[in-house]
Amino acid sequence: MRTWGPLTAVCLGTFMLLLDVTIVVVALPDMARALDASLSDLQWVIDGYALALAALLLGVGAAADVIGRRRTQVAGTVVFALASLGCGLASNAEVLVAARAVQGLGAAAMFATTLPLLGAAYQGRQRSLALGVWGAVSGGAAALGPVVGGLLTAGPGWRWIFFVNLPVSVAAVWLTLRVIPEPARAEGSSARRVDWAGTATFALFAGALTYAGVRASTVGWTSARTGVTLAVAALALIAFVVVERRAAHPLIDLRLLRKPAFTGILLGAIGYNAAAFGVIPYFSIWLQTVLGMSPVRGSLVLLPLAATAFVVAAVGGRLLHGASPRYVIGGGLLLIGAGCLATAVLDAGSSWPALVPGLTLAGIGTGLVSPGLAGAALAAVPQENAGMAGGAVNTFRQLGYALGVAGFGTVLTSRMQDAIGHDAAHTAAGGGAAALHSTVSGHDVREAFAAGLNGASLTAGAVGLAAGLAVLLMVRTKSAPVAGQTPSVPAVRTPGKQLQG
Repeated sequence: MRTWGPLTAVCLGTFMLLLDVTIVVVALPDMARALDASLSDLQWVIDGYALALAALLLGVGAAADVIGRRRTQVAGTVVFALASLGCGLASNAEVLVAARAVQGLGAAAMFATTLPLLGAAYQGRQRSLALGVWGAVSGGAAALGPVVGGLLTAGPGWRWIFFVNLPVSVAAVWLTLRVIPEPARAEGSSARRVDWAGTATFALFAGALTYAGVRASTVGWTSARTGVTLAVAALALIAFVVVERRAAHPLIDLRLLRKPAFTGILLGAIGYNAAAFGVIPYFSIWLQTVLGMSPVRGSLVLLPLAATAFVVAAVGGRLLHGASPRYVIGGGLLLIGAGCLATAVLDAGSSWPALVPGLTLAGIGTGLVSPGLAGAALAAVPQENAGMAGGAVNTFRQLGYALGVAGFGTVLTSRMQDAIGHDAAHTAAGGGAAALHSTVSGHDVREAFAAGLNGASLTAGAVGLAAGLAVLLMVRTKSAPVAGQTPSVPAVRTPGKQLQG
């Protein structure tokens, strides 16, 4: 390529923000001990970031069209860095969760501008090469997250999983200002009104739904508090639909949902991230607090999923080019579901090898699904709606992860409560299993945790299978470009364009 500068700058930011989705997983037990955090606190450490990223991605992307994409990218990186500093200095769980939510805001600004900046910087074959490198970096971030988190947690400590973002952020901002010019804005973008009402109502819907899932592990699904929260989520969703139908430039044109292929891809996206990654934090807690493994060893147990996904994505991207996304994505989701079911074999005497076959099978499915989701979404809608479709897929993926962590955590604690009681279950699931041995036998803790993990894995498996069936039944698009081979990635978002036909 003639110049690697813009690609390097964009990939630095992308690697950092996606790394922070998974890097915290291995550090959860150490966080729980240092901050006296409960299970719900740990869930929000993960969900606060993923939820903010999902809820704000489309709105911030639309705002970037108005105020400038490079400016938004730089501002998002600065916010991300400052929030990372706040995470590293957090003195209690509440501060950490709040800082993680601000991190998600910065990440949304970075993620929303990534592909438009690459689209403006490169053309033709250079653009295809740049997208291929970007896709590999994105996959590498997910693969390396648990390992990097384990090394930092075992070395200088869990706070350094956040401090390490500071020098990377400085380098990303410096490179962005130096080598990326501000792309020309689309005609009429300066007069476009950002759909803040749609952004707010969607954020309220996603936040209330996730909060209900997290709180249900403590107060139950039938409690009045859970019912009120779910009612708020339902009203917010209705308000979002009303706002989007009336908005001149909506975040998502609801008529796109009339296309079964596009709706199927969105269902696949939300089910994919939920099933593939939603139980991983609880596996990490089990490995470290129940089996007594170190953060590094615990992270290596989880590596088969990410490493297999990376290899399959790299090889499959070439071998399956032009294949129907109906079968590639649908089949991949079925493999993820089967992999989750294969991990639901634990008992009091189980150790880490019991997870490896299921994680490997889920990794194969992940490698098939991940590269093709965005391309399938683009192929399912008119070209003028490509930017909107890509943003919607990324939004639903992060929302799926947040809901998966919340929902599967509730299943885990519910199963454990049946065995060792409410308080003991939350202590063990929150990473404090060792503290229970004076009142609850180690065998009982292991048996209860195994039962909880089996329940969570079975639920994740059902989600993966349901998502796979939805794709197989609804997606009829003949072919879709895969990561690194998409010549039509939009350089300009067009959320206000109308559907043709």
